[in-house]
Amino acid sequence: MIKIGIIGGAGYTAGELIRILIHHKDAEIKFVHSHSNAGKRISDVHRDLIGDTDLYFEDSFNLNDIDLLFLCSAHGDSKKFLDSNLIPEKTRIIDLSQDFRDESNGFIYGLTDANKDKIEDAFRVANPGCFATAIQLSLLPLAQSSLLPKKSDINITAITGSTGAGVKPQETTHFSWRDNNISVYKPFVHQHLKEIGMTLNKFQPDFSGNINFIPVRGDFPRGIFAMSLLDCNLNEAEINKLYSDFYCSSPFVKLSDCAINLKQVVNTNKGVLHLDVKDGKLLVTCAIDNLLKGASGQAVENMNLMFGIDRTEGLNLKPSAF
Repeated sequence: MIKIGIIGGAGYTAGELIRILIHHKDAEIKFVHSHSNAGKRISDVHRDLIGDTDLYFEDSFNLNDIDLLFLCSAHGDSKKFLDSNLIPEKTRIIDLSQDFRDESNGFIYGLTDANKDKIEDAFRVANPGCFATAIQLSLLPLAQSSLLPKKSDINITAITGSTGAGVKPQETTHFSWRDNNISVYKPFVHQHLKEIGMTLNKFQPDFSGNINFIPVRGDFPRGIFAMSLLDCNLNEAEINKLYSDFYCSSPFVKLSDCAINLKQVVNTNKGVLHLDVKDGKLLVTCAIDNLLKGASGQAVENMNLMFGIDRTEGLNLKPSAF
């Protein structure tokens, strides 16, 4: 059994992580740490877990008792935690914040469908961002074949659910603001562009084109629907073969021959892609669940790879039809 500790256990991604791990045949949660909720039942905070676990949040932890530490705290707090705590040499780490996605401090970037071999040997993995996952899944097959455009822009619009903003209430996450509403935020400057560019340049070193990324707040709780439009001279058969070959060993990335929708992926670890080709243009549509393939599901994929377990273990989650 993999003995697991979780730091920052009260947020949405931690709740999803716990939900997966308590049903994972090779995982044993030793502690879930939260200063603000110490002493409470986990199911009193993550209410969907009622009847599934009797664990309590703890205000203390013993890092010597675990094989793997998940860091689920806010951005910036993972670095503070590692600076102030001595991590045993045997303890592996998966960080779900953005603190080490630049692969600093010995971390490997944990995009499972691009970096599998390095993740298998890693002791520290930086889990990708949710937008970054959807956009990289959309573009990586092109980058591997040096087909990202060098003289024209890549234009991406991606809409995300309210859980992407975290559990702490904000003006733009209140139901009365979010319901029946839509808005753009951080156009052209979203923080996930940095990790997207880093990965694309590893696959296609000569890529220096502009990525015009427009993030959109949606009026639904979870999921990301990303639309990437770019120049491409391949025909429909060629582009479908390119993507099929690239993802042939990726158990959760699926190509659809018809238009996709968000409900195909919500509550699953899938990334579903659809390709449209017309007059030298390619539209790649990608749908993921931001809390699973975009966060905790991919984190468990990374755990499975790091410990030599079947990559799909614990992650055969099924979507609802409605």
